[in-house]
Amino acid sequence: MTGLHERHLAVSPEWLSLYYRRPLELTRGEGRHVWDADGNRYLDFFGGILTTMTAHALPEVTKAVSEQAGRIVHSSTLYLNRPLVELAERVASLSGIPDARVFFTTSGTEANDTALLLATAHRGSNQILAMRNSYHGRSFSAVSVTGNRSWSPTAFSPLQTMYVHGGVRHRGPYADLGDAEFIEACVADLEDLLGHVRTPAALIAEPVQGVGGFTAPPDGLYAAFREVLDRHGVLWISDEVQTGWGRTGDHFWGWQAHARNGPPDILTFAKGIGNGMSIGGVVARADVMNCLDAHSISTFGGSPVTMAAGLANLSYLLEHDLQGNARRVGGLLIERLRAAGARSPAVREVRGRGLMIGIELVRPGTDDADPDAASAVLEAARAGGLLIGKGGGHDTSVLRVAPPLSLTVAEAEEGAEILADALRAAG
Repeated sequence: MTGLHERHLAVSPEWLSLYYRRPLELTRGEGRHVWDADGNRYLDFFGGILTTMTAHALPEVTKAVSEQAGRIVHSSTLYLNRPLVELAERVASLSGIPDARVFFTTSGTEANDTALLLATAHRGSNQILAMRNSYHGRSFSAVSVTGNRSWSPTAFSPLQTMYVHGGVRHRGPYADLGDAEFIEACVADLEDLLGHVRTPAALIAEPVQGVGGFTAPPDGLYAAFREVLDRHGVLWISDEVQTGWGRTGDHFWGWQAHARNGPPDILTFAKGIGNGMSIGGVVARADVMNCLDAHSISTFGGSPVTMAAGLANLSYLLEHDLQGNARRVGGLLIERLRAAGARSPAVREVRGRGLMIGIELVRPGTDDADPDAASAVLEAARAGGLLIGKGGGHDTSVLRVAPPLSLTVAEAEEGAEILADALRAAG
């Protein structure tokens, strides 16, 4: 155990997780690579939990941060803030939500907390629909709509939450159905639930479940849900904290895979837009955003420095078509990983789209989740020079692969080879 690890344990809560038997201290990053305190170099396929979206130490972002910090670091939302207004204008335009208003926070948790506040105030209801296997953050309200037991540490809640089917395609009672029948069954489940309860305020859903192991329903599920929700006057909150900004390749937002009925009523975002800086936010129609009847501010949300980083990062993302790169290079990467998975009896499924890929591990010959195998592959990948993540709704048995969106073909090939070796080494 290192001295820093001992010091960490002495001052940190026991539930604050660390990866690896020998925890890693990262001290430097550049492009798609990071270095630890011992000088070891790693290909980063997790990007600070999907947060270093573009690249480590991206010159355009570091320059914007440095220049803004040299002018003024902080002011709060009590004062006009030019970078905040400029980024809000761009996000509102990109969101697809008509007459959109934008509120910036410091994290995805806080963004989802704000969305829940808006929805419950607008609809006059504390009932929320959420998806099984979901994750929406660490705050008291966000935990209370999280449908993943591993990440929901309390049953106490300010909200009455009801969980519906649909977020997990290949497990559960509808797993054996075709896509159309799966959607039909999930819609019937939603209709049945709404027939037994008072009208909820909103459905909150991740288009691709992040912590849940990069699971997703068939395209069109949330469009079908939306038809039911609209009839009942229920808002739709799309949690885009992990799926936004083009990571899925096919779409800029995850909700666009379910776009038959237009954009969600409320959209939340965070992580990648700041490329490592603390940015979260909420986009909503003006009537929803303006429904609160009390004053509010954000001390740190929308700080000049983080907004400058977001503007520079978003410009780079769009100018270099990183969504297209996620589609092209991500398609290659998932092909390589599926080939590797086909050779391993522990791999139940390789799934995903763009640069958001999950590898679900089970005990060979069964459908039983194998979290020990996931931990072993994580360790073996690190030994080979690759950092990945893990998650899943069945005891953390899914490897999560989410490199920065500027990943090159050569790096994708290298990472896939290391991961294939790690799967073999872990048995």
